[in-house]
Amino acid sequence: MVERRLLLNYRVDPGTVAPMLPAPLRPQVVNGWAVGGVCLLRLGRIRPRGVPERLGLRSENAAHRFAVEWDTPAGTRCGVYIPRRDTASTVNVLAGGRVFPGEHHRARFEVRESRAELRVGFTSVDRTGQVQVYGRLSDRLTGSGLFADLAEASAFFQRGADGYSATRGGDRLDGMRLRTDHWSVEPLEIIAARSSLFDDERLFPTGTALLDSALVMRDVPVTWQALSPMAVDPMRAAPATPR
Repeated sequence: MVERRLLLNYRVDPGTVAPMLPAPLRPQVVNGWAVGGVCLLRLGRIRPRGVPERLGLRSENAAHRFAVEWDTPAGTRCGVYIPRRDTASTVNVLAGGRVFPGEHHRARFEVRESRAELRVGFTSVDRTGQVQVYGRLSDRLTGSGLFADLAEASAFFQRGADGYSATRGGDRLDGMRLRTDHWSVEPLEIIAARSSLFDDERLFPTGTALLDSALVMRDVPVTWQALSPMAVDPMRAAPATPR
């Protein structure tokens, strides 16, 4: 169960993002911009198939991500590339790369939320990653340079259900697909937000990463399907992105 999924979205200069992506991935471009962001995810009752709900795990998690596309014999596919994952769960840290996709940084999360307002943030234990978001639910999506309306934004992120996570070896990406029959998002008016990745001017000089919009999903039943690892070019394995 996804108890809460907050998508903080940035519009990013494609030329700045491209060198951060391992081949064969390339930025997915929307209205002239690449799409970056942070997914702040609280999972509940997570368990292998057949295990009772009462034994499921609950955890706060985060993923910095970029919308990407790549070519296959069947045509172009789209999804997200995740250079960094953070979690409050010791289980996720220990099982990352085996049970869960990609390696995880251990982090401390601070969450205060009501039906109308959300404050979600974390700082990694090694202090290499930090995100803070404060927002209020809204009845419409406004101010986005990526999406004309909520329906367009919702459809875009629903198509990107395949996520590929960076691994320490650098020669492959771990893959996972989110599956749900209850997809539903709400717009969030951003009051304040920061990301240690997208606010880093060494990686994103002024004007190349702009806060765009935020969306929220709540209480959505999901299943996760493991995907075959994706082989990548170790010579282009996102060296600039924090790991």
